[in-house]
Amino acid sequence: MILAGDIGGTKTVLALVEPAADGQLSVVDEQIFASQDFATFDEILQLFLDGKAKPQAACFGIAGPVIEQRCQTTNLPWLLDGDELKRLLETPHVRLLNDLEAMALGMLHLQAGEWIELNPHARQQTGHCAVIAAGTGLGEAILAQDNHGFRAMATEGGHCSFAPMNQLQDGLLAYLRQLFPAHVSYERILSGIGFSHVYDYLLAANFAPACPIVPDHRDTGIDRNAVISRLGVDAEDPLCAATVRLWAEIYGAEAGNLALKCFASGGVFIGGGIGPKIRPVLESGVFMQAFVKKGRFENFLGSLSVKLALNPKTPLMGAMHYFDHQTLS
Repeated sequence: MILAGDIGGTKTVLALVEPAADGQLSVVDEQIFASQDFATFDEILQLFLDGKAKPQAACFGIAGPVIEQRCQTTNLPWLLDGDELKRLLETPHVRLLNDLEAMALGMLHLQAGEWIELNPHARQQTGHCAVIAAGTGLGEAILAQDNHGFRAMATEGGHCSFAPMNQLQDGLLAYLRQLFPAHVSYERILSGIGFSHVYDYLLAANFAPACPIVPDHRDTGIDRNAVISRLGVDAEDPLCAATVRLWAEIYGAEAGNLALKCFASGGVFIGGGIGPKIRPVLESGVFMQAFVKKGRFENFLGSLSVKLALNPKTPLMGAMHYFDHQTLS
């Protein structure tokens, strides 16, 4: 029995899976917990495993940097320690992964109906793959290919400096520098709150009149970013539509940056919660146009597969499959 987990600031998903002789995994039990309701991860673990047999191995994808198998979660006061978990679970087979590492591994197990191809000119090629995921923040990872298959590598690429592509984006950088004078990263844009940042910039630049339906910043009872993105995707408001289009354009540009940095001839995977919600805009061509716009490498990028993942459980799938090639005896 393998214990797998997807640990995030909002929710924690735990699952017990049983490996079959043919290599397939069967989910025995799966539960979702509100992370903020628990002081420590151990409380969730003990609640989930109460009355169950101890797992033979455990792997957890965690929203936070994993250093020497220890992780201080980014949006929770939790400290996860691999050695402590080995003692608690009474097994030497415990692995902590950054959530994008887990997501990257999960991408390798998606079925045909769980993704869509954004590049109509994609060619099947081998090599490294890039993984980018916009959600609460911006995550980036690399699937490095060698003679043994793929190895997931975590990065903090979402915190790299934002590089504008045109005059409109130059103005966005100048606007964001007023809010974040020390550093403007891609995550300030390519995340949930990024929709508000882009919307407010375009409004300040007199790009279009304010949308009367979009709530004020002070209205904490409504998800302002969700309202902006929904109205933009449905083209119900000019300013919201321009916001989502510019957001998607920058998303495509950064995905292209990541593909170049790891020479992702094997393709690019797009994960995270935002992509499926703005799928029509990503499929409109604005994402791919910005993705390939890299001068002398336009032809290379234009040949890459760019898949939008539709399965929200991809990080959990990666944690489930981590031990596929590990010896557990």
